[in-house]
Amino acid sequence: METRPGEAIARGDGETGREVPGNRRGDRLADAPLVARDRASLAAARAALPSPVGLVPTMGALHAGHVALIDRARSECASVVVSIFVNPTQFGPGEDFERYPRAFEADLAVCESRGVDVAFAPTIEAIYPPGHSTVVDPGPLARVLEGAVRPGHFRGVATVVTILLGLVRPDRAYFGQKDGQQTVVIRHVVRDLGLPVALSIVPTVREPDGLALSSRNAYLTPPERAAAPVLSRALRAAADEHARGERDADRLRRRMREILAEAPMGVPDYVSVADAETLGELDVIEGPALLSLAVRFPSARLIDCWPIG
Repeated sequence: METRPGEAIARGDGETGREVPGNRRGDRLADAPLVARDRASLAAARAALPSPVGLVPTMGALHAGHVALIDRARSECASVVVSIFVNPTQFGPGEDFERYPRAFEADLAVCESRGVDVAFAPTIEAIYPPGHSTVVDPGPLARVLEGAVRPGHFRGVATVVTILLGLVRPDRAYFGQKDGQQTVVIRHVVRDLGLPVALSIVPTVREPDGLALSSRNAYLTPPERAAAPVLSRALRAAADEHARGERDADRLRRRMREILAEAPMGVPDYVSVADAETLGELDVIEGPALLSLAVRFPSARLIDCWPIG
């Protein structure tokens, strides 16, 4: 149900109510999350939430990785807001914006099952009103690794995250470690702009065979799915070498490429051993670093990472 400024806020069960107060069960909102579709509806819902408020930004198609973020927020915050928005500005020409998985009713069911208070599922116009022209450029961090392969991607990510933080005004925001470069970019944006929010990075959730959970895994054909755990095997092999004392970054890169070669249907875009803060490629590992890689299969492009040190 769409809402216009001043109109009712839709609840996940299809009911509506103009007043958010009174919809509480104990110190929480009613089990079905309130659904806000525009800025005014979100502001009305946000005004009734007890602090601290946690925000879990998502593009929907929620899976166990998102559930881990929601559960962490639920354990640390009095109120939890989940945003569900497939952000067009972080997709480049020829990418998968149109076919990106969308499953709103299923997402609402997940939110309800995990005790989410508000689901913010805005229209594109609610995030980018007519005449919108302001963007957030994260600088050099956004032009390496994923940024080099997907120009403009992190400008779109940084812009939408900044907008969401401004609209929701959370005390804490939760992101997954799988998108390692994204977490570095967002930390720098929050620091540089002085945004009043604490960031919590939640460990990657994996399938039993090691594949990092991702909404894009749904694109994989059965043979591709069988080959896809090669990403985590490569990362784990390099991490194990580092744990045994290897500090030569090129040797870790070679080790990851050797493992990736075991699945020839996947073509690496990059294999990286980078400084955990600057994302600059390392020659020698002397502190915290990020192992990361991206691999193109015929049906999907997958990324994964592994912090070391």
